[in-house]
Amino acid sequence: MFKEFKKFIMRGNMLDLAVGMIIGSAFNAIVTSLVNDMFMPLLGWIVGDTDFSNLYCVLGNLPADVASKPATLAEAQELGLATFNYGNFITALIHFLLMAIVVFLIVKGFNKLNEKGSKLKKKEEEKPAEPTTKVCPFCQSEISIKATRCPHCTSELDK
Repeated sequence: MFKEFKKFIMRGNMLDLAVGMIIGSAFNAIVTSLVNDMFMPLLGWIVGDTDFSNLYCVLGNLPADVASKPATLAEAQELGLATFNYGNFITALIHFLLMAIVVFLIVKGFNKLNEKGSKLKKKEEEKPAEPTTKVCPFCQSEISIKATRCPHCTSELDK
């Protein structure tokens, strides 16, 4: 069983998957930081510092000892009120959309770079090869480019 497990772990695609997972988790940390530390504050500033996580509805009637709806979700939960927390969903949805946009832009940028690299490589590959033959000006036969005398008509050729 140990040998089978070792064989399973050491397969090339398993190692590729492990490397992909590690790089993916590091990439996730970068994108999460970009969204949370740069885009979410900017979005909050645009919409007027609205904290979507405190948007909620109290399910049912308020108890007699509670005069008005608590200002924050945390206060409502401390009082033991049943709440419908749609603000957390809005926050998660915005977070998801921003992450999707960031990942899309990064992938698009990499694809553009890759495309430019491919075009350069194609240009290098498409360069015509150096000619290896020429035409004899006297008999019009095809001869080696290095020839100094035509093998067909024996004419002397210019170098």
